[in-house]
Amino acid sequence: MNITEAEKSLRDSANSLSPWKLAHVIFLTDRIPVMRDWYIRVLNAEVAFENANLCFLRYDDEHHRIGFIGATGMQPLPNGPSYVMDHYAFTYRGLGELLGTYLRLRDLGIEPYWTINHGPTTSIYYKDPDGHRIELQVDNFDESECEQFFASGNYDENPIGVNFDPDEWIRRYSEGEPVKELTKRPTLPPDVNAFDMVPQAHIS
Repeated sequence: MNITEAEKSLRDSANSLSPWKLAHVIFLTDRIPVMRDWYIRVLNAEVAFENANLCFLRYDDEHHRIGFIGATGMQPLPNGPSYVMDHYAFTYRGLGELLGTYLRLRDLGIEPYWTINHGPTTSIYYKDPDGHRIELQVDNFDESECEQFFASGNYDENPIGVNFDPDEWIRRYSEGEPVKELTKRPTLPPDVNAFDMVPQAHIS
């Protein structure tokens, strides 16, 4: 595959790059209130965002450390926890690090199954060899901007995000487009539901 000098620079800068921090853990559950209250007590956490099907908790400067997604009809696992984790997320310091990591992994034959601008984060999802979902992300907002985004109703309107083409973003980033403009979440296309953004690979 032919790559541009800009792509080579991004990829090479990611050769020895690790995530900056573990960002959050997301649980699937049909008992959001029970799980929410337990983690609030245990972690001295607070609710960052909540609606009928989603709840995010925070206890430090991260916009959410623990999340719960409503899932009905789930069956307890034999001799194990009642329900399962949805995914783990790792944060990078900047968009260039995330895009460079995408290129590095692509060169190793590791392809994402989902690339989406959630609003608060730009996220690239992979599955490990056992099928666990792994999110590599970068924050689009600082703490106050994220609080404003949640309070504005934008997340209630679209709790999923809008998909993006990482190769197109790499081109725009390499051409010098400001990160704030590049990562600004667009509105959904006409006649498209937010849940249409979720690929089958994330459900199965």
